[in-house]
Amino acid sequence: MEKKIIKNTDLEIAPINFGGNVFGWTLDEKQSFDILDQFTEAGFNFIDTADTYAWWVNGVGGQSETIIGKWLKERKNRENVVIATKVGSETKEHGFDVSKKHILKSIDESLQRLGTDYIDLYYTHFDDNVTPIEETLSAYDEIVKAGKVRYIAASNVSPERLIESFDVAEKNNFPKYVALQPHYNLVERENFENKYASLVEKYDLSVFPYWSLAAGFLTGKYKTEADFDKTPRGAGIKKYFDQKGKNVLTVLETIADKHNSAPATVSLAWLLANPLITAPIVSATSQNQLKTLFDAPQLKLDQEDLNLLNEASK
Repeated sequence: MEKKIIKNTDLEIAPINFGGNVFGWTLDEKQSFDILDQFTEAGFNFIDTADTYAWWVNGVGGQSETIIGKWLKERKNRENVVIATKVGSETKEHGFDVSKKHILKSIDESLQRLGTDYIDLYYTHFDDNVTPIEETLSAYDEIVKAGKVRYIAASNVSPERLIESFDVAEKNNFPKYVALQPHYNLVERENFENKYASLVEKYDLSVFPYWSLAAGFLTGKYKTEADFDKTPRGAGIKKYFDQKGKNVLTVLETIADKHNSAPATVSLAWLLANPLITAPIVSATSQNQLKTLFDAPQLKLDQEDLNLLNEASK
């Protein structure tokens, strides 16, 4: 499998980023170990988590990092995987927070849970829009110089604050973001394409879209209104089941049949066909779901496929 270099780093990754939000939520420790084993045995090496996953279960989070840390210790493979985690999200205990105090406390807690001395890629998960950017970046500067973090990245940061972050970093010789993790998929195109794509090109960022399958909508398993009531995620994604969403699902099924593939694989292949996209973030909780991820980098959509998907998802 062809590996990619995260821009402006020496980190080499396979082009699918496993989303660790399921660890400690829909997967227990044993199931998580099994999924991680299969993922890495297939040649993939990029794992994404956050300090607050899965806070919606216990109020504070930490389960995902803890499970990954135990797996790393048992498998003795830390040097073979690229670990991304995040700071700044809310929990039941606190709101969004990218203050220096919170970052310095959170990085040590993440390192302890993960059982590692360093994080490869450390994200501003959510910007609190209050903390001065100089303060946030000075905290990152401190932990990078201390060897706790190799590179930094941004997720839910406004275009204005993202631009300011690069200006502040340039003026103060602080670390610069090397990657962006936006909400982007076939039914959520407008925000990234209109507000962030030009910044990705300007600042030479790698892009790792989250909710690449629209929380499962793009797998094609939701075929009727009643299907959305059968899963915890159903209520949150029912909004996609409008005419555009139905058109996208129809085209996905057609292209999947053409390539003897699956709608989820086609959805990920559509992202990977975009030269701005480095590796979609996607989760799996079963062997069958993993196969749809594994097949995506090998599925090369032709121009007709891309045109049909682009038209349906407008």
